[in-house]
Amino acid sequence: MSTSSSKKVPLAHLLRPQTLENYVGQSHLIGIGKPLQTLICGKFLPSMILWGPPGCGKTTIARLVAQDRPFFTISAVLSGVSALRALISEIQAETQQVILFIDEIHRWNKAQQDALLPYVESGTITLIGATTENPSFEIIAPLLSRARVFTLKSLSKKEIRVILDRAQAHVDLNLPEDVVEGLCEAADGDARQALNLFEMVMNSESDMTLSGLLTLLQKKQLRYDKAGEGHYDTISAFIKSMRGSDPNAAVYYLARMLEAGEDPRFIARRMIIFASEDVGNADPRALQVAVSAAEAFDRVGLAEGWIPLSQAVVYLATAPKSNASYAAYKGALQDVVSHGNLEIPFHIRNAPTKLMKALNYAKGYEYAHSDGDAVVKHTHLPKLLIHKKYYAPTKRGYEKIISERLDWLAEQKHKKL
Repeated sequence: MSTSSSKKVPLAHLLRPQTLENYVGQSHLIGIGKPLQTLICGKFLPSMILWGPPGCGKTTIARLVAQDRPFFTISAVLSGVSALRALISEIQAETQQVILFIDEIHRWNKAQQDALLPYVESGTITLIGATTENPSFEIIAPLLSRARVFTLKSLSKKEIRVILDRAQAHVDLNLPEDVVEGLCEAADGDARQALNLFEMVMNSESDMTLSGLLTLLQKKQLRYDKAGEGHYDTISAFIKSMRGSDPNAAVYYLARMLEAGEDPRFIARRMIIFASEDVGNADPRALQVAVSAAEAFDRVGLAEGWIPLSQAVVYLATAPKSNASYAAYKGALQDVVSHGNLEIPFHIRNAPTKLMKALNYAKGYEYAHSDGDAVVKHTHLPKLLIHKKYYAPTKRGYEKIISERLDWLAEQKHKKL
Protein backbone atom coordinates (compact mmCIF):
# COMPACT_ATOMS: atom_id res chain seq x y z
CA MET A 1 0.00 0.00 0.00
CA SER A 2 3.07 2.20 -0.05
CA THR A 3 2.30 5.64 -1.56
CA SER A 4 5.21 7.49 -3.09
CA SER A 5 5.67 11.02 -1.88
CA SER A 6 8.63 13.37 -1.89
CA LYS A 7 7.32 15.19 1.15
CA LYS A 8 8.69 14.22 4.53
CA VAL A 9 6.44 16.56 6.50
CA PRO A 10 4.18 14.56 8.89
CA LEU A 11 0.50 14.46 8.02
CA ALA A 12 -0.31 15.85 11.46
CA HIS A 13 1.44 19.06 10.40
CA LEU A 14 0.18 19.11 6.80
CA LEU A 15 -3.46 18.72 7.87
CA ARG A 16 -3.37 21.24 10.70
CA PRO A 17 -6.50 23.42 10.28
CA GLN A 18 -5.89 26.94 9.06
CA THR A 19 -9.29 28.28 10.11
CA LEU A 20 -11.60 27.73 13.06
CA GLU A 21 -14.26 26.45 10.67
CA ASN A 22 -12.03 23.48 9.83
CA TYR A 23 -11.10 22.74 13.43
CA VAL A 24 -12.37 19.41 14.74
CA GLY A 25 -13.29 18.91 18.40
CA GLN A 26 -13.64 21.07 21.54
CA SER A 27 -17.19 22.09 20.61
CA HIS A 28 -17.66 23.29 24.20
CA LEU A 29 -15.08 26.02 23.55
CA ILE A 30 -15.26 26.74 19.82
CA GLY A 31 -18.43 27.79 18.02
CA ILE A 32 -20.90 30.64 18.01
CA GLY A 33 -21.29 32.00 21.53
CA LYS A 34 -18.65 29.64 22.98
CA PRO A 35 -15.89 31.02 25.27
CA LEU A 36 -12.89 30.86 22.93
CA GLN A 37 -14.87 32.02 19.93
CA THR A 38 -16.02 35.07 21.90
CA LEU A 39 -12.46 35.92 22.96
CA ILE A 40 -11.14 35.59 19.43
CA CYS A 41 -13.74 38.03 18.16
CA GLY A 42 -12.73 40.57 20.78
CA LYS A 43 -10.19 43.34 20.27
CA PHE A 44 -7.77 42.12 22.92
CA LEU A 45 -6.85 38.51 23.63
CA PRO A 46 -6.14 37.65 27.30
CA SER A 47 -3.41 35.27 28.44
CA MET A 48 -4.61 31.69 28.73
CA ILE A 49 -3.61 28.17 29.66
CA LEU A 50 -4.83 25.35 27.42
CA TRP A 51 -5.04 22.16 29.48
CA GLY A 52 -5.79 18.85 27.85
CA PRO A 53 -4.49 15.39 26.88
CA PRO A 54 -2.00 14.83 24.04
CA GLY A 55 -3.30 15.30 20.53
CA CYS A 56 -6.45 17.23 21.46
CA GLY A 57 -5.49 20.34 19.46
CA LYS A 58 -3.85 22.71 21.96
CA THR A 59 -1.15 23.98 19.56
CA THR A 60 -3.63 24.36 16.72
CA ILE A 61 -6.00 26.40 18.89
CA ALA A 62 -3.12 28.64 19.99
CA ARG A 63 -2.24 29.40 16.36
CA LEU A 64 -5.85 29.96 15.37
CA VAL A 65 -6.73 32.28 18.24
CA ALA A 66 -3.62 34.35 17.53
CA GLN A 67 -5.05 35.14 14.07
CA ASP A 68 -2.97 37.92 12.49
CA ARG A 69 -1.16 38.89 15.67
CA PRO A 70 2.63 38.30 15.85
CA PHE A 71 3.07 34.71 17.05
CA PHE A 72 6.20 33.46 18.81
CA THR A 73 6.67 29.98 20.22
CA ILE A 74 9.03 28.31 22.66
CA SER A 75 9.18 24.78 24.04
CA ALA A 76 9.54 24.42 27.80
CA VAL A 77 11.13 21.03 27.18
CA LEU A 78 14.02 22.43 25.14
CA SER A 79 14.41 26.00 26.40
CA GLY A 80 14.85 27.92 29.64
CA VAL A 81 14.97 31.47 30.97
CA SER A 82 17.94 32.53 28.79
CA ALA A 83 16.06 31.55 25.64
CA LEU A 84 12.97 33.36 26.95
CA ARG A 85 14.91 36.59 27.53
CA ALA A 86 16.48 36.42 24.08
CA LEU A 87 13.02 35.97 22.57
CA ILE A 88 11.60 38.85 24.65
CA SER A 89 14.27 41.15 23.18
CA GLU A 90 12.96 40.29 19.73
CA ILE A 91 9.32 40.63 20.81
CA GLN A 92 9.80 44.12 22.28
CA ALA A 93 10.33 45.48 18.77
CA GLU A 94 6.75 44.58 17.84
CA THR A 95 4.07 47.25 17.93
CA GLN A 96 1.04 44.90 17.95
CA GLN A 97 -0.20 42.62 20.68
CA VAL A 98 2.24 39.69 20.70
CA ILE A 99 1.29 36.07 21.40
CA LEU A 100 3.92 33.89 23.07
CA PHE A 101 3.02 30.22 22.93
CA ILE A 102 4.85 27.98 25.43
CA ASP A 103 4.37 24.29 24.79
CA GLU A 104 4.56 21.91 27.77
CA ILE A 105 4.68 24.90 30.12
CA HIS A 106 4.41 22.59 33.15
CA ARG A 107 7.99 21.48 32.43
CA TRP A 108 9.25 24.85 33.67
CA ASN A 109 9.98 25.04 37.37
CA LYS A 110 8.77 27.81 39.69
CA ALA A 111 11.74 30.10 39.04
CA GLN A 112 11.37 29.73 35.29
CA GLN A 113 7.64 30.46 35.45
CA ASP A 114 8.35 33.46 37.72
CA ALA A 115 10.48 34.89 34.92
CA LEU A 116 7.34 35.20 32.76
CA LEU A 117 5.41 37.34 35.23
CA PRO A 118 6.87 40.80 34.49
CA TYR A 119 6.27 40.39 30.75
CA VAL A 120 2.72 39.15 31.20
CA GLU A 121 2.00 41.86 33.78
CA SER A 122 3.35 44.66 31.57
CA GLY A 123 1.55 43.43 28.48
CA THR A 124 4.79 42.78 26.61
CA ILE A 125 3.41 39.33 25.80
CA THR A 126 0.05 37.61 25.83
CA LEU A 127 0.84 34.15 27.10
CA ILE A 128 -0.76 31.00 25.73
CA GLY A 129 0.56 28.00 27.63
CA ALA A 130 -0.18 24.39 26.71
CA THR A 131 -0.05 21.63 29.30
CA THR A 132 -1.14 18.04 29.73
CA GLU A 133 -0.91 18.36 33.52
CA ASN A 134 -3.38 19.91 35.96
CA PRO A 135 -2.54 23.65 36.11
CA SER A 136 -3.61 23.76 39.76
CA PHE A 137 -0.56 21.65 40.60
CA GLU A 138 1.90 22.59 37.87
CA ILE A 139 1.43 26.33 37.19
CA ILE A 140 2.37 28.90 39.83
CA ALA A 141 -0.53 30.81 41.40
CA PRO A 142 0.56 34.32 40.25
CA LEU A 143 0.63 33.11 36.64
CA LEU A 144 -2.72 31.36 36.98
CA SER A 145 -4.30 34.52 38.36
CA ARG A 146 -3.25 36.37 35.19
CA ALA A 147 -4.51 33.76 32.74
CA ARG A 148 -7.76 32.03 31.87
CA VAL A 149 -7.67 28.25 31.98
CA PHE A 150 -9.48 26.33 29.25
CA THR A 151 -9.93 22.58 29.62
CA LEU A 152 -9.74 20.57 26.41
CA LYS A 153 -11.04 17.04 25.97
CA SER A 154 -9.88 13.96 24.12
CA LEU A 155 -11.49 13.70 20.70
CA SER A 156 -14.43 11.36 20.22
CA LYS A 157 -14.21 8.46 17.73
CA LYS A 158 -16.58 10.41 15.47
CA GLU A 159 -14.21 13.41 15.51
CA ILE A 160 -11.18 11.17 14.88
CA ARG A 161 -13.07 9.70 11.93
CA VAL A 162 -13.52 13.16 10.39
CA ILE A 163 -9.76 13.73 10.63
CA LEU A 164 -8.95 10.33 9.11
CA ASP A 165 -11.39 10.92 6.25
CA ARG A 166 -9.58 14.17 5.51
CA ALA A 167 -6.26 12.30 5.57
CA GLN A 168 -7.58 9.71 3.11
CA ALA A 169 -8.78 12.45 0.78
CA HIS A 170 -5.44 14.26 1.07
CA VAL A 171 -3.42 11.23 -0.08
CA ASP A 172 -6.18 9.81 -2.31
CA LEU A 173 -6.45 6.54 -0.38
CA ASN A 174 -9.52 4.57 0.65
CA LEU A 175 -8.92 2.10 3.47
CA PRO A 176 -11.36 -0.71 4.29
CA GLU A 177 -14.07 0.43 6.68
CA ASP A 178 -13.00 -1.96 9.48
CA VAL A 179 -9.42 -0.69 9.23
CA VAL A 180 -10.54 2.92 9.58
CA GLU A 181 -12.68 1.97 12.56
CA GLY A 182 -9.68 0.15 14.03
CA LEU A 183 -7.58 3.29 13.65
CA CYS A 184 -10.28 5.36 15.37
CA GLU A 185 -10.23 2.92 18.28
CA ALA A 186 -6.44 2.76 18.49
CA ALA A 187 -6.07 6.56 18.43
CA ASP A 188 -7.69 6.76 21.86
CA GLY A 189 -8.87 10.33 21.33
CA ASP A 190 -5.48 11.60 20.12
CA ALA A 191 -5.61 13.24 16.66
CA ARG A 192 -1.83 13.22 16.27
CA GLN A 193 -1.72 9.53 17.13
CA ALA A 194 -4.50 8.85 14.62
CA LEU A 195 -2.59 10.53 11.80
CA ASN A 196 0.71 8.89 12.76
CA LEU A 197 -0.97 5.47 12.71
CA PHE A 198 -2.59 6.33 9.38
CA GLU A 199 0.85 7.10 7.95
CA MET A 200 2.13 3.73 9.20
CA VAL A 201 -0.73 2.02 7.39
CA MET A 202 -0.24 4.17 4.30
CA ASN A 203 3.46 3.23 4.12
CA SER A 204 2.95 -0.49 4.70
CA GLU A 205 4.05 -2.80 1.91
CA SER A 206 0.72 -4.55 1.35
CA ASP A 207 -2.99 -3.83 1.34
CA MET A 208 -4.07 -3.39 4.92
CA THR A 209 -6.64 -5.61 6.62
CA LEU A 210 -8.00 -5.41 10.15
CA SER A 211 -5.88 -8.36 11.28
CA GLY A 212 -2.86 -6.74 9.65
CA LEU A 213 -3.62 -3.51 11.47
CA LEU A 214 -3.84 -5.29 14.83
CA THR A 215 -0.47 -6.92 14.15
CA LEU A 216 1.02 -3.56 13.20
CA LEU A 217 -0.35 -1.84 16.29
CA GLN A 218 0.59 -4.74 18.59
CA LYS A 219 -0.61 -3.18 21.84
CA LYS A 220 -2.40 0.02 22.74
CA GLN A 221 -0.39 2.12 25.16
CA LEU A 222 -2.50 3.62 27.93
CA ARG A 223 -2.04 7.28 28.80
CA TYR A 224 -0.85 7.23 32.38
CA ASP A 225 1.69 9.52 33.99
CA LYS A 226 2.83 7.82 37.19
CA ALA A 227 3.94 11.16 38.60
CA GLY A 228 1.02 13.24 37.37
CA GLU A 229 -2.71 13.63 37.45
CA GLY A 230 -3.42 10.33 35.68
CA HIS A 231 -1.82 8.55 38.62
CA TYR A 232 -3.84 10.40 41.25
CA ASP A 233 -7.12 10.27 39.35
CA THR A 234 -6.91 6.53 38.76
CA ILE A 235 -5.89 5.55 42.29
CA SER A 236 -8.65 7.85 43.56
CA ALA A 237 -11.19 6.10 41.34
CA PHE A 238 -9.86 2.72 42.51
CA ILE A 239 -10.22 3.55 46.21
CA LYS A 240 -13.62 5.19 45.81
CA SER A 241 -14.89 2.17 43.86
CA MET A 242 -13.90 -0.13 46.73
CA ARG A 243 -15.39 2.30 49.25
CA GLY A 244 -18.60 2.36 47.23
CA SER A 245 -18.74 -1.47 47.28
CA ASP A 246 -18.39 -1.74 43.49
CA PRO A 247 -16.11 -4.72 42.79
CA ASN A 248 -16.52 -4.40 39.01
CA ALA A 249 -15.21 -0.84 38.90
CA ALA A 250 -12.49 -1.63 41.47
CA VAL A 251 -11.14 -4.54 39.40
CA TYR A 252 -11.32 -2.42 36.25
CA TYR A 253 -9.14 0.30 37.79
CA LEU A 254 -6.78 -2.33 39.17
CA ALA A 255 -6.32 -3.74 35.67
CA ARG A 256 -5.95 -0.28 34.19
CA MET A 257 -3.20 0.67 36.64
CA LEU A 258 -1.30 -2.60 36.23
CA GLU A 259 -1.58 -2.47 32.44
CA ALA A 260 -0.30 1.12 32.40
CA GLY A 261 2.76 0.17 34.46
CA GLU A 262 1.82 1.40 37.93
CA ASP A 263 3.95 -0.06 40.72
CA PRO A 264 1.91 -3.01 42.07
CA ARG A 265 3.44 -2.54 45.51
CA PHE A 266 2.03 0.98 45.61
CA ILE A 267 -1.41 -0.47 44.84
CA ALA A 268 -0.98 -3.14 47.51
CA ARG A 269 0.00 -0.49 50.10
CA ARG A 270 -3.11 1.52 49.28
CA MET A 271 -5.21 -1.63 49.73
CA ILE A 272 -3.72 -2.24 53.18
CA ILE A 273 -4.52 1.33 54.19
CA PHE A 274 -8.03 0.98 52.78
CA ALA A 275 -8.61 -2.25 54.73
CA SER A 276 -8.07 -0.37 58.01
CA GLU A 277 -9.45 3.03 57.07
CA ASP A 278 -12.61 2.05 55.20
CA VAL A 279 -13.44 -1.52 56.26
CA GLY A 280 -11.98 -1.42 59.73
CA ASN A 281 -13.67 -3.50 62.40
CA ALA A 282 -16.76 -4.06 60.28
CA ASP A 283 -14.63 -6.96 58.99
CA PRO A 284 -11.31 -7.31 60.88
CA ARG A 285 -10.22 -10.02 58.40
CA ALA A 286 -9.97 -7.41 55.64
CA LEU A 287 -6.60 -6.20 56.91
CA GLN A 288 -5.31 -9.78 56.97
CA VAL A 289 -6.52 -10.31 53.40
CA ALA A 290 -4.85 -7.09 52.17
CA VAL A 291 -1.54 -7.85 53.90
CA SER A 292 -1.60 -11.44 52.63
CA ALA A 293 -2.24 -10.22 49.08
CA ALA A 294 0.75 -7.87 49.29
CA GLU A 295 2.97 -10.67 50.60
CA ALA A 296 1.65 -13.07 47.96
CA PHE A 297 2.51 -10.59 45.22
CA ASP A 298 6.08 -10.29 46.52
CA ARG A 299 6.44 -14.08 46.38
CA VAL A 300 4.74 -14.64 43.02
CA GLY A 301 5.79 -11.58 41.02
CA LEU A 302 3.88 -9.58 38.42
CA ALA A 303 3.26 -12.38 35.93
CA GLU A 304 0.63 -13.95 38.19
CA GLY A 305 0.73 -11.59 41.15
CA TRP A 306 -2.35 -9.81 39.84
CA ILE A 307 -4.41 -12.85 40.88
CA PRO A 308 -4.10 -12.39 44.68
CA LEU A 309 -4.38 -8.62 44.20
CA SER A 310 -7.65 -9.06 42.32
CA GLN A 311 -8.95 -11.47 44.94
CA ALA A 312 -8.21 -8.98 47.69
CA VAL A 313 -9.75 -6.09 45.76
CA VAL A 314 -13.02 -8.00 45.35
CA TYR A 315 -12.98 -8.91 49.06
CA LEU A 316 -12.37 -5.30 50.14
CA ALA A 317 -15.00 -3.95 47.77
CA THR A 318 -17.68 -6.34 48.98
CA ALA A 319 -16.80 -6.20 52.69
CA PRO A 320 -19.01 -4.21 55.10
CA LYS A 321 -17.62 -0.72 55.55
CA SER A 322 -16.73 1.31 58.63
CA ASN A 323 -14.33 4.17 59.18
CA ALA A 324 -15.17 4.31 62.89
CA SER A 325 -11.66 3.38 64.07
CA TYR A 326 -10.16 5.90 61.62
CA ALA A 327 -12.55 8.60 62.89
CA ALA A 328 -11.80 7.63 66.49
CA TYR A 329 -8.10 8.37 66.05
CA LYS A 330 -8.83 11.66 64.27
CA GLY A 331 -11.08 12.74 67.13
CA ALA A 332 -8.54 11.75 69.75
CA LEU A 333 -5.77 13.52 67.85
CA GLN A 334 -7.79 16.71 67.79
CA ASP A 335 -7.99 16.66 71.59
CA VAL A 336 -4.31 15.86 71.89
CA VAL A 337 -3.46 18.89 69.75
CA SER A 338 -6.02 21.11 71.51
CA HIS A 339 -5.25 20.18 75.12
CA GLY A 340 -1.62 19.07 75.07
CA ASN A 341 -0.30 16.77 77.82
CA LEU A 342 -3.29 16.38 80.08
CA GLU A 343 -2.57 14.71 83.41
CA ILE A 344 -2.91 10.93 83.23
CA PRO A 345 -5.10 9.60 86.06
CA PHE A 346 -2.94 8.37 88.96
CA HIS A 347 -4.75 5.03 89.26
CA ILE A 348 -3.57 3.86 85.80
CA ARG A 349 -0.01 5.13 86.09
CA ASN A 350 2.92 2.77 86.45
CA ALA A 351 4.43 2.49 89.95
CA PRO A 352 7.74 0.59 89.81
CA THR A 353 9.36 2.44 92.76
CA LYS A 354 8.47 3.07 96.45
CA LEU A 355 8.47 6.82 95.86
CA MET A 356 5.94 6.53 93.05
CA LYS A 357 3.73 4.32 95.20
CA ALA A 358 4.01 6.86 98.01
CA LEU A 359 2.81 9.50 95.59
CA ASN A 360 -0.30 7.36 94.94
CA TYR A 361 0.78 6.13 91.54
CA ALA A 362 -1.40 3.10 90.64
CA LYS A 363 -3.52 3.59 93.77
CA GLY A 364 -7.07 2.33 93.21
CA TYR A 365 -6.20 0.46 90.02
CA GLU A 366 -8.53 -2.47 89.39
CA TYR A 367 -7.02 -5.51 87.67
CA ALA A 368 -9.67 -6.47 85.10
CA HIS A 369 -8.89 -10.19 85.25
CA SER A 370 -9.75 -10.26 88.94
CA ASP A 371 -13.38 -9.56 88.07
CA GLY A 372 -15.58 -12.36 86.80
CA ASP A 373 -16.71 -10.27 83.80
CA ALA A 374 -13.37 -8.46 83.44
CA VAL A 375 -15.18 -5.17 84.05
CA VAL A 376 -13.64 -2.32 86.05
CA LYS A 377 -15.38 0.66 87.62
CA HIS A 378 -12.65 3.29 87.24
CA THR A 379 -12.11 5.52 84.21
CA HIS A 380 -9.03 5.79 82.03
CA LEU A 381 -9.14 9.13 80.24
CA PRO A 382 -7.76 12.39 81.69
CA LYS A 383 -10.31 14.23 83.83
CA LEU A 384 -11.05 16.88 81.18
CA LEU A 385 -11.97 14.20 78.65
CA ILE A 386 -13.67 11.75 80.97
CA HIS A 387 -16.94 11.67 79.04
CA LYS A 388 -15.42 11.62 75.55
CA LYS A 389 -16.33 8.78 73.17
CA TYR A 390 -14.10 8.71 70.12
CA TYR A 391 -15.07 5.28 68.83
CA ALA A 392 -18.64 4.99 67.57
CA PRO A 393 -19.02 1.56 65.96
CA THR A 394 -21.54 1.11 63.18
CA LYS A 395 -24.19 -1.60 63.03
CA ARG A 396 -22.49 -3.14 59.98
CA GLY A 397 -20.64 -6.44 59.91
CA TYR A 398 -18.59 -7.39 62.95
CA GLU A 399 -18.92 -3.87 64.35
CA LYS A 400 -22.51 -4.71 65.23
CA ILE A 401 -21.09 -7.26 67.70
CA ILE A 402 -18.58 -4.71 68.98
CA SER A 403 -21.37 -2.17 69.45
CA GLU A 404 -23.43 -4.66 71.42
CA ARG A 405 -20.44 -5.53 73.61
CA LEU A 406 -19.73 -1.88 74.37
CA ASP A 407 -23.36 -1.42 75.36
CA TRP A 408 -23.09 -4.47 77.64
CA LEU A 409 -19.83 -3.23 79.20
CA ALA A 410 -21.42 0.15 79.92
CA GLU A 411 -24.37 -1.57 81.57
CA GLN A 412 -22.11 -3.77 83.71
CA LYS A 413 -19.98 -0.82 84.78
CA HIS A 414 -23.09 1.10 85.76
CA LYS A 415 -24.19 -1.82 87.96
CA LYS A 416 -20.86 -1.85 89.79
CA LEU A 417 -20.88 1.86 90.58
